[in-house]
Amino acid sequence: MKRNATAVWNGSGKEGSGHLTTQSTVLNKTQYSYKSRFEEGVGTNPEELIASAHAGCFTMKLSFVLGAANFTPEQLETRCDITLDNGTITKSELRVTGKVPGISAEEFKKLAGDAHEGCLVGKLFNCEKTLVSATLV
Repeated sequence: MKRNATAVWNGSGKEGSGHLTTQSTVLNKTQYSYKSRFEEGVGTNPEELIASAHAGCFTMKLSFVLGAANFTPEQLETRCDITLDNGTITKSELRVTGKVPGISAEEFKKLAGDAHEGCLVGKLFNCEKTLVSATLV
């Protein structure tokens, strides 16, 4: 299986702008620029997309891990914070909350840790990866 996305950039690094399109067209000429990446401009940025990929992959993996342990989550919600420091992505931090009937907080944390270790997107990163919290609601 292969997936793809295309980036188009016009102009200089700081004054130019570009757009991103994914194979599925969920992103379809979605704007990005220096301002959306390093300031507070309109559009997306690579770090935001990396954060969504890590959160999405981890959350799906956790659902599979819970299912293998005979738990069915009602809801899992994961926030991912990507740290960009001096031109390097240095950290990806996950915080997950879950509504999972019949599971103890201790078991949820253990299974979240297992999902964190098995997350395919997380395995791709060459930076600090932390499961900051795993909380039942």
